Amino acid sequence: MTDAANDRQRKANLLSVRAGDVELRVSQCGSGMPILLVHGFPLEHSMWNAQIEHLSERWQTIAPDLRGFGGSQCTPGVTTMEQMADDLNALLDALQVSEPIVFCGLSMGGYVAFQFLRKYRSRLRALVLCDTRAAADSAEAAEGRLKLADRVLETGTEQVAEAMLPKLFAAETLQKHPSIVAFERQKILATSPEGVAAALRGMAQRLDFTSTLGEIDLPTLVIVGEHDAITSVDEMRSVSQAIPNAEFVVIPHAGHMTPLENPTAFNEAIEQFLTRVERD
Repeated sequence: MTDAANDRQRKANLLSVRAGDVELRVSQCGSGMPILLVHGFPLEHSMWNAQIEHLSERWQTIAPDLRGFGGSQCTPGVTTMEQMADDLNALLDALQVSEPIVFCGLSMGGYVAFQFLRKYRSRLRALVLCDTRAAADSAEAAEGRLKLADRVLETGTEQVAEAMLPKLFAAETLQKHPSIVAFERQKILATSPEGVAAALRGMAQRLDFTSTLGEIDLPTLVIVGEHDAITSVDEMRSVSQAIPNAEFVVIPHAGHMTPLENPTAFNEAIEQFLTRVERD
């Protein structure tokens, strides 16, 4: 299938769904074991396009735009990670997904995963934690997010794009695949400043889950890019070592955006994991 045909197919599977008090845009493709793909900050569901295309051949992929991002409704103020988890729980109800899901979250999506695990454990079959962290922000980091939220409301999201893109991607991606970077830059620029600011404030006050990692009793895959400048290989290895029986995979030639930077290796790792989860 050509890229244009793939794009048309993905758009045909986009839905607008009422989830609690918010309208969420979501891509739902395929059938079988449901895989919930939750994007990072400040992006939207299209960062998972390569995974939607590949994984939906065997399983059901559900890739939403979180509150305030992409085509989903924006609610100004503060959007906590708990609120996003509540939204996803309501979304699954609205989509009539009753089978336990595999929750795959990257970066901010991982923060939401920990809240979802805390509140909705019975809905989970397995976890995939990508380029994320269990620790809360330091006081300095939280203050920085709050100041950035104020600046975004004053001047827009361009400064977020300029500041974050060099950190999101490996140097190899920035040099050899500028079209990927340009695509994500446009997504950031198109994001509502109110949504970005609300999520920044929510991330600044998120809980620390480091001490509870040892209590996770689900099959878990921890993935990190070889050159991730935001959540390092060592930090992600520590997370995987704290979770009983977690699997750990380092994706070569990738920074923080592993699904985009090396989709072949990422898809292979997650497909092997999902096959084991489904079999067991």
